[in-house]
Amino acid sequence: MQKISKKHKLALMLLFGLLTLAAKSNTMYFQTIRGTIVDQDSKTPIVGANIIIMASDPIMGTSSDAEGNFRIEKVPVGRVNLQVSCLGFENKYIPNLVVGSGKEVVIQVEMTELVVKLGDINVVATKNKEESLNEMATVSAKVFTVEETKRYAGTFNDPARMVSSFAGVTNNAEGNNDIVVRGNSPKGILWRLEGIEIPNPNHFAGEGSSGGPINALNSAMLSNSDFFSGAFAPEYGNAYSGVFDMQLRTGNNEKREYTFSAGALGIDFTLEGPFKRGKTGSYLINYRYSSLGILDDLGLVDFYGVPKYQDVSFHVVLPTRNLGSFSVFGLGGKSGILQKDYSDDSESYVTRQGDFQTGLGVVGVNHTYLLTDHAFIKNTLAIAGTQSKGIYQMRDSLGNFFDANIDDFVNTSVKIAVTYSNKINAQHRIKAGLIYTDLGYDIFSKYDVIGNGNYTQSQDSRGRAGLVQGFVNWKYRLYQDLTFVSGIHYLNFLKNQSQSVEPRLGIDYQLGAGKVLSMGIGVHSKVEGISTYDAKVKHDDGTYSSPNKDLGLAKASHFVIGYKHQITEQMYLKAEAYYQYLYNVAVENSPASPYVLNNEQQGWSDRELINKGKGRNYGLELTVERFYYNNFYFLVTGSLFDSRFTAFDGVERNSAFNGKFASNFLIGKEFRIGDKSKNRTLGVNAKITYFGGNPYTPLDLQASLDENNGVYDMAQYLELQGDNVFKTDFSISYRRDREKSTHELKLDVQNVTNHQSKVYEYYDQGSHSIESGYQWSIFPNVIYTIQF
Repeated sequence: MQKISKKHKLALMLLFGLLTLAAKSNTMYFQTIRGTIVDQDSKTPIVGANIIIMASDPIMGTSSDAEGNFRIEKVPVGRVNLQVSCLGFENKYIPNLVVGSGKEVVIQVEMTELVVKLGDINVVATKNKEESLNEMATVSAKVFTVEETKRYAGTFNDPARMVSSFAGVTNNAEGNNDIVVRGNSPKGILWRLEGIEIPNPNHFAGEGSSGGPINALNSAMLSNSDFFSGAFAPEYGNAYSGVFDMQLRTGNNEKREYTFSAGALGIDFTLEGPFKRGKTGSYLINYRYSSLGILDDLGLVDFYGVPKYQDVSFHVVLPTRNLGSFSVFGLGGKSGILQKDYSDDSESYVTRQGDFQTGLGVVGVNHTYLLTDHAFIKNTLAIAGTQSKGIYQMRDSLGNFFDANIDDFVNTSVKIAVTYSNKINAQHRIKAGLIYTDLGYDIFSKYDVIGNGNYTQSQDSRGRAGLVQGFVNWKYRLYQDLTFVSGIHYLNFLKNQSQSVEPRLGIDYQLGAGKVLSMGIGVHSKVEGISTYDAKVKHDDGTYSSPNKDLGLAKASHFVIGYKHQITEQMYLKAEAYYQYLYNVAVENSPASPYVLNNEQQGWSDRELINKGKGRNYGLELTVERFYYNNFYFLVTGSLFDSRFTAFDGVERNSAFNGKFASNFLIGKEFRIGDKSKNRTLGVNAKITYFGGNPYTPLDLQASLDENNGVYDMAQYLELQGDNVFKTDFSISYRRDREKSTHELKLDVQNVTNHQSKVYEYYDQGSHSIESGYQWSIFPNVIYTIQF
């Protein structure tokens, strides 16, 4: 407790020490807001759009030129809201832009054409902040901004933690950022970057997982992005739980800018700028290295098991005059940790030790070409790979170390995608695409927890497999207040010819000013990890078989109905009810077994599986949000749900993620220190989370002792319930604008009350006992950032 107290004192001294640095200058600082206005469907520039800074006195604004570009100079630093309007288009409201003296604000605004029929007059519509960037989505969609990711308490600038503030979404209580959506396994999540599926973008990610403790993609690289929690648009495939559709921002193409940040989780540097002045091409690069890794390299850390990681990401945009626009993007990460467990009787005697190393890499090229003023084609080539490698050692009866577990999983992919989009007119838009993925794998795993040399080799395969996906999307705006989105997605896993034809339909109906009734329905499916298909099952006679090679696709039918009410310009209410029927789910091929693969959070199964399982999720979600306005915001979300599965034994049970309820309350305010000319801001944010504990299976102590490994009592499969989880996150920040730089010091604390709830059990191989696992404890993070 004494060490934790010292850390807190140091963090507070750093924070409030900076608060005392009151400058004597009364100089006002300014910055430029600029960007491009384009048609959302056709991506063509919009000429003559009016852009004004709301509540500015006198009014500040401008109009877009022939290429859709605009520029507003001499904007005072602080937060501003933009209103964009153009004849024939819906008004666009862009709230809460943070204008700092150290960095220009560069944005791209996409506007939606109005549907006006003969006799219609005075049509005014406004796109609001909470609506999805993807207009093909009608339900269960939420846009998130980089500013929110940084502002919300406890996110640590991680978008995966940020979306846990949304209704129906929770993170792992044990500290990882695994995303649980509506009672579904995190394995059902799809990660996309720049329009293409990517592997799990987290450090220390295990085989078959979708989350991890630290996101490798720095939020400084992201633009506004979408998150979907159900009834996805036809272009999204290979997912049944949720979709994370992330977009990289474009670097400043007129001036070079830099950002440096240092905190408990890492030290990183971002640079951006034009390739050549006067040209429109730009680059954006970020590199980060773990802070503890640096301290350990310098010999300043006196404990074993330091997590080390580093990552790099980039986005290069190269528009051309006649050949369209090219962009190159990439993400790479490397992480590792060496761990040792010591005896309770001797601090020098190591009882167990492990070495866990992971890596990931993605490189892609996009080419977008305007075929006409209304149609474009986008081609993508991407190469990706991941490796998860570990060795775990224990002591045998003679006190010698032996290899208890050895893993080495290498997965690669080459993706080729072609997307065609045609905005026929204001009422009709067609979007279609084809995606081919060539999967490569080289996987190995064996274990022996007794130490007698009798290993069980559950993985040993290498090869290639193909995945084909295609989709067609048709958006039909029958009237200004009634929109239909229909389409179909097709998926074929060529390894065993498993395929799925997935019809989808969405409807948006505006009941009146600020009131929208929506509906979404569709079929979704997902390919299991290669390690599940190629898993080896060991039989009693010592022989092996691979019974899962012909395992089919897990499928789910989603139905969602929603209602949105824009109560005021700054506040809205959203309610959604949903039902999901899961079928063709992989379960153990035994009439007496309760095992369901979808109850796993990560990894693979070396059981013999068959697609005979089914499940159902249903629930009600409510969101009330006051957008950030006049330096204040709040967000209240709540969900009630039930998630259940039926295995081959025919018994319906709780799913492993059936917490029954989840709720969040977020609130925050900024205070200006001194008069406006001081350019100093204090921000205070808090998040209170309360959600139900997940079911878990108790351990069989005697069987665990016999195997020297955790053995679950399958007769009580998922019958125990973890404690409800309560967590309060808190952050306080101080931001100061100088003439050509912006400085910010922030203290962000997860679980500030250090509340501890029991969430699972585990078998301790050192003490040979069953122990309790608890939620992630208090974790403070002090971050200093400078933009210049």
